[in-house]
Amino acid sequence: MQSDSARTAAAPRSASVLQGLQSFADEVCGTFARLFAYVGALALIAMLGVAGWNHLDGGDDTSPGRAGWTFADAAVPAFSLRLADQPDRTATYTVLIHPEGGRKDVLRWGEPADRPAAELEVYRFGPERDARRDPRADLAVRMGRNSASELETAGVIDSRFGPVSLVRRAGAPEGAGACLGFLKTIAEPSLRISGWSCQGVTMPARRAMVGCMLNRLTLLAPDQNRALSQLFMGTDQRRGGCDEPAIASGSGDWVTSTANPRLRGAL
Repeated sequence: MQSDSARTAAAPRSASVLQGLQSFADEVCGTFARLFAYVGALALIAMLGVAGWNHLDGGDDTSPGRAGWTFADAAVPAFSLRLADQPDRTATYTVLIHPEGGRKDVLRWGEPADRPAAELEVYRFGPERDARRDPRADLAVRMGRNSASELETAGVIDSRFGPVSLVRRAGAPEGAGACLGFLKTIAEPSLRISGWSCQGVTMPARRAMVGCMLNRLTLLAPDQNRALSQLFMGTDQRRGGCDEPAIASGSGDWVTSTANPRLRGAL
């Protein structure tokens, strides 16, 4: 049997051990609580950062009504374009402005309820982020594609504004209904002309239609913008005629051909 003195000495030791275990458990719980709070704070900061970035970047939506761009209903049209082969189509003119200074003049042909048969956009750059975006990605969305990877290069045509890059849906057949996109960036004044045309049965005919759209583009009230006036006056001498039906030569040049280039001569 243990003596009363031994039992009395063991009791404080047991109490001390239990107190130590309790303190350790409290410390472990406190550590886990602080860890969860720290991780939660990091997650909240990350979510706020992503939300802020998406707000500044404007997202991937390139529709006219996206954040940052507003319809300028009272704006005076700056350009005009007549498509002689579209007498039964309704042409709409839309002006979009950005608070940082950018402006887009958008001309579309086609009934409002239908997909436009053609579109031409003149984007005068401002300091906004959109001016530094990938133009092919923006054009892809406007043509009904999800990304620039769904477009493929379709050659180059010459125009009053110089060489113009052409794109089309990757793997698209060359029959009727296929659309041909175009892009032309001009350094001075700082602007980009882009759009597409779904007119023409063959690829050469669609290329000719795009050339006619660019040749027929006219600047209204040139005295109100000196830089634009100088650009259009300087390109008037290179303006091609489009009064006759657009029929492009079937031979074409191997540099501007939409198919694989055909090397001349034997290897």
